[in-house]
Amino acid sequence: MPTPPPLPDEPFAHVLYYEPRIPGNTGSAIRLAAVTGARLHLVEPLGFDLSEAKLKRAGLDYHDLAVMTVHPTFDAALDALPDARVFAFTAHATTSYTDVAYEAGDVLLFGPEPTGLPEAALAHPRVTDLVKIPMLPGRRSLNLTNAASIVTYEAWRQAGFPGSEG
Repeated sequence: MPTPPPLPDEPFAHVLYYEPRIPGNTGSAIRLAAVTGARLHLVEPLGFDLSEAKLKRAGLDYHDLAVMTVHPTFDAALDALPDARVFAFTAHATTSYTDVAYEAGDVLLFGPEPTGLPEAALAHPRVTDLVKIPMLPGRRSLNLTNAASIVTYEAWRQAGFPGSEG
């Protein structure tokens, strides 16, 4: 297998998982970061060990192709991305993910299953806007990484799919 090209110095987006609990979702997020060039950030505490088999299985052989950073707190994660806009995804927002004009380096913030983002994160002064992915009435939420994938690909599309082959 040929060596993949290096990732750009500045990513088109940062995917931030607030206290993720399900290893398979985080493994899938590693794969998402690897195939798009987004950077993945995890806020502790994690609901699993990073060496857990389910995490490795979901990420397949993409772990070495993704950039992932684990932060001890939400504020530490935001401090590491001081100039970035932060879009917090929640079913309780009025702005649709398709109404956002994403910019390079934006943070796409997602909460853990099954609770979603806590009120303190939603009300954090660094949060630029609360954003939703439209769903049929009476449905609680999408799978975490499915939701992150929808939004990550929209941000990447708006950026012109930098670094892609097609």
